[in-house]
Amino acid sequence: MSVVCSGVGQAVLAGHTRNISSTGVLFTTDGEPEVRGAIEYVIRLIQDGKRPVSLRCMGKVVRLERAVNGHREPAPGYQVAATLERYEFVRP
Repeated sequence: MSVVCSGVGQAVLAGHTRNISSTGVLFTTDGEPEVRGAIEYVIRLIQDGKRPVSLRCMGKVVRLERAVNGHREPAPGYQVAATLERYEFVRP
């Protein structure tokens, strides 16, 4: 997953998708996007034996918290919840 954050200074972050639905996404990243800030993220959908398809999404960051590991202890990076307001499929 790649993430582009808008705002005072545009930042490009790498992320890992944790959960996705028709209204939003939860992902982890080392960067700290601004809560309520506009965000664009690209999720790569992979299916065995087929060419991958990328989903380009636009939304807003609604929650940001420190990441935790499997034992609920602090881990590097952040968990970010963002809305999914618009999207388009992007083929390579």
